[in-house]
Amino acid sequence: MNVWNRTFIAIGCHSRRFASQAPAYGHLPSSQSPFTPKLKFFNSVNSDGSKIPTYRVLDGIGIPLEGAELPKIDEELARKLYEKMLLLPTIDTLMNNVQRQGKISFYMTSHGEEATIIGSAMALAPDDEVLGQYREMGVLLWRGFSVDAAMAQCFGNEEDAATKGRQMPVHFGSPKHHFHTISSTLATQIPQAAGVGYAIKRDPKRRGKNCAAVFFGEGAASEGDFHAGMLLASTIPSPTLFIARNNGFAISTPSSEQYYGDGIAARGAGYGIDTIRVDGNDILAVIGAISEARRRCVEGGRGVLVEAMTYRVGHHSTSDDSFAYRPRQEVEDRKNVDNPIVRFRLFMENRGWWSKEEDEATKERLKQEIMTTFKRVERLKRHELKQLFEDVYGGDEPWNLAEQREELSRLLRKYGADWKPWRQELDRFRGEGKEMIDK
Repeated sequence: MNVWNRTFIAIGCHSRRFASQAPAYGHLPSSQSPFTPKLKFFNSVNSDGSKIPTYRVLDGIGIPLEGAELPKIDEELARKLYEKMLLLPTIDTLMNNVQRQGKISFYMTSHGEEATIIGSAMALAPDDEVLGQYREMGVLLWRGFSVDAAMAQCFGNEEDAATKGRQMPVHFGSPKHHFHTISSTLATQIPQAAGVGYAIKRDPKRRGKNCAAVFFGEGAASEGDFHAGMLLASTIPSPTLFIARNNGFAISTPSSEQYYGDGIAARGAGYGIDTIRVDGNDILAVIGAISEARRRCVEGGRGVLVEAMTYRVGHHSTSDDSFAYRPRQEVEDRKNVDNPIVRFRLFMENRGWWSKEEDEATKERLKQEIMTTFKRVERLKRHELKQLFEDVYGGDEPWNLAEQREELSRLLRKYGADWKPWRQELDRFRGEGKEMIDK
């Protein structure tokens, strides 16, 4: 018998002696999982067919459910919440039409998701860092970002101070409001948010006071970035609040084709983080869920996942026609049956905090205010084209930007006179920016 055989036999005998001395139900060192002699598989859906419950406070007609605990809001706060909910579709309807007229290049609405957005904004601290996807304009509006500033960003005009016309419409950013600039690349904000949360945790002035809140859709949760962010926030860990807007569609792909398990909430347990599913069309439920989720996130210094179940009433964007992949009647039914704005209005009316007369007057006032803002903002000048290359890096202009600027100058000299969209820009350059074209 060679030395290797003797070694394996010795190890085997030692293992048998150790096993005979161990208790009948121990656990593995790495998992703390108890042993069992029963063969049993598990899934996110229980054997009886039950699924993860959805937290709700108000029923479909605004009446609190029996046993539901309402968040602490008074009449003044309720009226503010409702007006912000009304403001979103008022802006969205106008700007969507403006895009159809060719005055801006792109737009995305929040129709049907007003309760999720405004409710989350209210429940977060004003200095929590927010990383949005592209339907979170309501968070900025709640924090004091003006309608003028929102429209200026969409037009890319001279009042667009943060992005200076260099971003697509609705790709907002505002350091003042702790709102990180939106990126079109899907889901990249999720691991970035986990990193922001970790930075907060390392800051003694913000540790235990703030979190990073990241918004994304159920389609974005199919990206690897989602899992990278969840893993980082659960293992490092970092105070990162993941808010998944499950609105039924990832552009044209229905949620039923996005995952086989029980939604996005089922994944939270896999990463060992606190998780809740909430009715995203019930603003009181959203406020309650996000408030508690934020508390756990900040105090525990670890990621928390909230899945808000809602429905995207509008098209994915102005580049999409959703009636090509879903029945028009389905959308109309959702507007009437599960409308988050109507549900909260009925709740307020039941409490004597609102009336139909006030509702009509407020809607008309908001329309007039939005239209006045639009007429002013659309007449403002755009940023000088030369600013495309300025204020990107500190210090001297790097070689790659210099090359790009020179290339654009050549293109303008060659095609500018015949290319109609550039005529106005050329006239502008003949003033202060003349040196760029003549170079």
